[in-house]
Amino acid sequence: MNIKDFVAGKFVTQIEYTSFLPEKISKEWIILSPQINYLLAEANRLLGELNAFSQFIPDVDFFIKMHISKEATTSSRIEGTKTDMEEALLKEDDIKPEKRDDWNEVQNYIRAINYSIKQLEKLPLSNRLLKNTHKVLLEGVRGKNKLPGEFRKSQNWLGATLKDAIYIPPHHSDVPDLMSDLEIFLNSTEFYVPHLIKIAIAHYQFETIHPFLDGNGRLGRLLITLYLVSNDILKKPALYLSDFFEKHRNYYYDNLMRARLNNDLEQWVKFFLAGVIETSKSSIQVFKNVIQLKSEIENNKIPKLGSKAEKGIQLLNILFQNPIITSNKLVEEMQIAHSTANRLLSDFEKLEILEEYTGFKRNRKFIFKEYFEIFK
Repeated sequence: MNIKDFVAGKFVTQIEYTSFLPEKISKEWIILSPQINYLLAEANRLLGELNAFSQFIPDVDFFIKMHISKEATTSSRIEGTKTDMEEALLKEDDIKPEKRDDWNEVQNYIRAINYSIKQLEKLPLSNRLLKNTHKVLLEGVRGKNKLPGEFRKSQNWLGATLKDAIYIPPHHSDVPDLMSDLEIFLNSTEFYVPHLIKIAIAHYQFETIHPFLDGNGRLGRLLITLYLVSNDILKKPALYLSDFFEKHRNYYYDNLMRARLNNDLEQWVKFFLAGVIETSKSSIQVFKNVIQLKSEIENNKIPKLGSKAEKGIQLLNILFQNPIITSNKLVEEMQIAHSTANRLLSDFEKLEILEEYTGFKRNRKFIFKEYFEIFK
């Protein structure tokens, strides 16, 4: 079907409200727009470059962990949580009691990302995987009573109340059939649809169906990364669009609604591809900055430690996994005495690799600020 002929769906009158029933998407899509094809070529080029970086950087999983922490913080912030990236890297005991609910939601999202990426080794990108990931996402947090791991069995909506909702997704009885169609579309090899066009349409459809009572936004954004990894477009989960969607939040929602109300799926695809382009460029630059920082410290600062240089490299690798460190954490990670840990932290502070940011004399915390700022 030519994307210009797209019909989003129809409004269905329910008791006391009207919901939107989207058309199914599992079909071949024809894209003739020169602008979309130009954006698609540029997005594919940059994704290829990003994929190359993610494969050839030593210890890339250190950096992927930071990408995931940033994604969890940003994606959850779109949903209203107030945890920042620095807090996301701390332990629960270090979080103020009034902020722990938000912190736990971010931690759940980190677990959900790691879980789903791991599950792709044995499960296809399927409704089963999405449901299992949803269960991890809502476990023990504010949405724990909203059917974790199950498609909704009641109506949901976007807005304060059902009566003033800006969007009412399809009736819950239509969700299983619509999600089955989405699953077929995601995995079909019968239709010749470019991968980025396919996941752009799939993300739109997922958000339009809104299949869960809670967590749809986070899971819908994660779906993009899962698709890229499951189809070997990215070997590592190094691309997340939440930062782009948050920066352009009004356009994000406007373009989704424009597709539903005006049948303008082309505009949504253009916006999506622009997001892939901008985010790929940003992620590539992050990798370049990290490589440069790592090289500079290893070549110019660590040698100044003399006989302690080997331990310095160990500490540096720990900091690339988590740029916030304490003496107790260092003792645990490196299996060294407290006195040795404190001296090593002091050395790193003198070398201006670490910065102590609590101002305390005890229970001090150090931050690898230059590295942290690259991601922030």
